[in-house]
Amino acid sequence: MTQAAPIDVVMRSLADPTRRAVFERVVGSDEISVAELTRGSGVTQGAISQHLKSLKQAGLVIERPEGRKVYYRAQPEGLAPLVDWMSHYGVFWRERFASLRTLLKEIDP
Repeated sequence: MTQAAPIDVVMRSLADPTRRAVFERVVGSDEISVAELTRGSGVTQGAISQHLKSLKQAGLVIERPEGRKVYYRAQPEGLAPLVDWMSHYGVFWRERFASLRTLLKEIDP
């Protein structure tokens, strides 16, 4: 079996809306526990743990065990494959916006 490219792992991990919401909550805090993530989420603690496992495997979060609790924080470097992929298309959009700017100036000088 071939190993998925890092971009595939990141995209697959962030494709799930609940997992994205969990990731956003982790990003919005310095550190957060599974119990804190579960509170008010409408998702079971087991499901939150599974989402965190996927985010961890994608390199998007790191964990810090402390006694019986595990705290999670965002790993910004994990988004690098996604940023690299998107930057490839940045040139395309910059060219399109430049063309649009020129067209708008022609229409309404």
